[in-house]
Amino acid sequence: MTLFAKKVYKIVLNIPIGEVRSYKWVAQMCGRPKAFRAVGTILKNNPYPLIIPCHRVVKSNNELGGYVLGVKQKKLFLDLEKEIAACLANRD
Repeated sequence: MTLFAKKVYKIVLNIPIGEVRSYKWVAQMCGRPKAFRAVGTILKNNPYPLIIPCHRVVKSNNELGGYVLGVKQKKLFLDLEKEIAACLANRD
């Protein structure tokens, strides 16, 4: 695994539950703003998709983009996480 891939995974691990970020945002956070396609390739090859939440990374126009487990699964995970985040926010 390359240092860049490790950096991508570390950044993606820190995206809060129920939120999304763009491939471009991840690339910028890695210090390589033009490497958004490389970010997509790295996430496509994510060996731990249930641990490293690559489903939280979407296209800049908020379209889902691809997902190693399929786009339907990506949408399901994102919808579920939004519900969880809302429940957590209302726990007062």
